[in-house]
Amino acid sequence: MDQGNPLPEQPRWAVTLTPHRSLSQQSFVIVMIILVGLNLGAGIMFLAIGAWPVMGFMGLDVAIAWYAFKRNFADAERSERIVIEGDRVTLTRLAKSHPPHVSTFNRVWLRVELEYDEARELVGRLLLHSHGQATEIASFLGADERRSLAAELRLALAT
Repeated sequence: MDQGNPLPEQPRWAVTLTPHRSLSQQSFVIVMIILVGLNLGAGIMFLAIGAWPVMGFMGLDVAIAWYAFKRNFADAERSERIVIEGDRVTLTRLAKSHPPHVSTFNRVWLRVELEYDEARELVGRLLLHSHGQATEIASFLGADERRSLAAELRLALAT
């Protein structure tokens, strides 16, 4: 009979949330090549008619688009993990360039709130409330996904 360490307790409920990005790295390269080509073509036309300063603004346009896409890809490398184990709920936020941020809540005192404007049918922030403090989660998810997560989380906390 093996007297080794017992297996770690499995969490009662766990979910890992990640932002959805529909543009792959290969597609990004294709989009940038098309953007550079279009801006270069238009810039050359402006250069030919003597409006040479426009060429610089066309380059600035490409640089801003490149920065926006790169920032989008950096944001895609973050995640949130919510784990319910016994009476403890742990929220771990991970980002590539930052150390993990861990928040722990007592399951008994935790309340899930989804902001919702019924008049305009708008889904707002998803919040975890405990001891007078509110922590926003899943800000990068769409409205339907936040609504579904709120329902699942409420059910997991109640059981």
